Amino acid sequence: MVDAQTFTAFLYGWTALALVLLPIQLFLTPPYGRHRSTAWGPVMDNRAGWVVMELVSPIAFAWCFVTGGGVGGVAWIFFALWMAHYIHRSLVFPMRMRTSGKTIPVAIVASAIGFNGINGWSNGYYLGGLGGPYPEDWLADPRFIIGMLLFCAGAALNISSDNILLRLREPGGGGYKIPRGGLFALVSCPNHLGEIVEWAGFAIMCWNLPALAFAVWTAANLIPRSISHHRWYRERFADYPRERRAIIPGIL
Repeated sequence: MVDAQTFTAFLYGWTALALVLLPIQLFLTPPYGRHRSTAWGPVMDNRAGWVVMELVSPIAFAWCFVTGGGVGGVAWIFFALWMAHYIHRSLVFPMRMRTSGKTIPVAIVASAIGFNGINGWSNGYYLGGLGGPYPEDWLADPRFIIGMLLFCAGAALNISSDNILLRLREPGGGGYKIPRGGLFALVSCPNHLGEIVEWAGFAIMCWNLPALAFAVWTAANLIPRSISHHRWYRERFADYPRERRAIIPGIL
């Protein structure tokens, strides 16, 4: 058990760390996916690594939530949204990946396990009891309504963009191609933009520090990643659309 004061202090530090690491990640791209490298030590199968590192979050969240000592009905909505996202990310999406023969550094998997464990624990622990039950009229609060709309819109954008990327890897389709369709007309990584919007919506909907910390970390991780992807596309494809931005249409 962690008392509220210690929990809050930890999350302020955790959030500050995300902001400190954001500029560093602009120059140091994690070596997996299209940026994979052998310089980070031992590697493992990409699909297995993905499942292992993503599955930690729903397990930690669910355990802390159900053992937290008591929650109201509203919190179960947040539980359902978290679990739906991570069941898709940890089990459904990896099974659809066409990454036969690809690897991921064990160091990346290990760091992701720690990251997902902290986020799953902090959000599940708070929603499961530490934060107390939400009032039933929270469902009519503008924060809940706006947050839910953003969460659903972000999830839809994330999944639809992933579907476009997965179709580029159809059997016999060869290597990397320029993705087209949907919001790819405007940005290189609409899947990342969707995930940022999704967890920003969750933070607004829940209106608590753990959800805010996770939203900040999501943006701090995915904005630099998107910039790296955008740079990679422009270097690899001479005909890459010049009007596209990395992640925010017309801006970044």
